[in-house]
Amino acid sequence: MIDLFLRAAPMLAEAVWITLFLGLGSFTLGCVLGLVIALARISSLRVLRWLAFAYVSIFRGTPLLIQLLLIYFGLPVYGIVIDPLSASLLALTLFAAAYLSENFRSGISAVDRGQWEAAWSMGMPYVTVLRRIILPQALRVAVPPMGSRLVALMKDTSLA
Repeated sequence: MIDLFLRAAPMLAEAVWITLFLGLGSFTLGCVLGLVIALARISSLRVLRWLAFAYVSIFRGTPLLIQLLLIYFGLPVYGIVIDPLSASLLALTLFAAAYLSENFRSGISAVDRGQWEAAWSMGMPYVTVLRRIILPQALRVAVPPMGSRLVALMKDTSLA
């Protein structure tokens, strides 16, 4: 038994690094994309809200394994060939962004409307209001479920 473990140790060490790369990389990229999608979901433009809703519905409504297979085997049909690691990172990022966008959206929605109005009454532009007032408060609400999403994403890397 020990002999088997010692023979497999180099492969296990490489697998740990790949798991960390895929998990943390897709979580980081998913946070950026998820925040953009969350802002689109609360936008006053109906087209942006609809596109963001469609994105979230599609990526949360289909299994991750199907998404991985579609990206790795489906994109070459259209002339886009991606190596396995990049395809996995892309699929995991798109999947994580859909879930993280809901975490961000709920955090932003939890901030009292009066905070927005007070900032606008002071003449702050939208981006400044988000950066200085809304997002710091929203992150306090969104961080705990984001931690759960990171744990689930690390487990999901096994599909890749």
